[in-house]
Formats: sequence, structure tokens, C-alpha cells
Amino acid sequence: MVEQTNAKVIAAGISKAREATTLLNRISAFFAAAMDAESTDRSAAAFLVTSVLEAQRHPELISEEHDALRSSREFVKWAVDEAIQRGELSTDTDIPAIVEMLVAVMWGMGFYAGYVGHRDDVAVIVDKFELLMANKLWQLRD
Repeated sequence: MVEQTNAKVIAAGISKAREATTLLNRISAFFAAAMDAESTDRSAAAFLVTSVLEAQRHPELISEEHDALRSSREFVKWAVDEAIQRGELSTDTDIPAIVEMLVAVMWGMGFYAGYVGHRDDVAVIVDKFELLMANKLWQLRD
């Protein structure tokens, strides 16, 4: 079951995101697909979040081939590396920290999509995340 859900959700998200050409578009496409923001069925997001949590608690449950956390981390690292090569991010960026922050945000949003929010909430949150990442959500003043 984990293998099928991982293939359906994470692999589909990666495939969709690889079609995009910028870091923001890639991350947004991946998040939207992984959280299945268009679906009324939250069970896939909930199942994947639970499988990642349980694999952290019980490492013997981790399958190298179907590890959603590893797959998502590898994708985010690839997207960030590509952004550096294209000049979207500076080379002095702390890559491991950026990757982990994006992975943490994604799995946190996945938790929200699976257990807390409703379909309409998830779509709005993905939209707001895109604005946040594009530095268009708010203007902070000192």
C-alpha cells in the first residue's frame, strides 16, 4: 500500500514538477501534486504523512525503493541545485538548510492537507505559499 501511494502521489508530483522551469514553479507544482490539492479525498496525504512518521519511529519500516521522505528530499535538493545553476539562488546559500526547510514545509502542509484542512483550504494555502516564496505575500517593515 505504501509503495502504491508513494508512486501515485510523490512520483506524480515529481514528474509534474520536473516540467516547470523555475524553482518556485517546481516546488509549487510538487507541493500541489503531493498534497493533491484538487482532490476531495484527503486519505492519500494522510496515509503518506503517517507512513513517514511511523518510518521515523520504526526505521525497520523504511523501504529504500519507496521512501516518500527520501524521494521528496532528493527532488527538493535537485530543484535547489538546478536553481543555483540557473542563477536563481546564490551559491553562498546554505543548501542543506534550504532543502530541509522546504521538506519540513512540504510534510507540514501534507499533514494539514491530510488531517486538518479541507479541500478549499489546501488550495488556498498552496496559493499563499507560492506568494510567500515569491516574496509577494507581505511587506515587512522594520
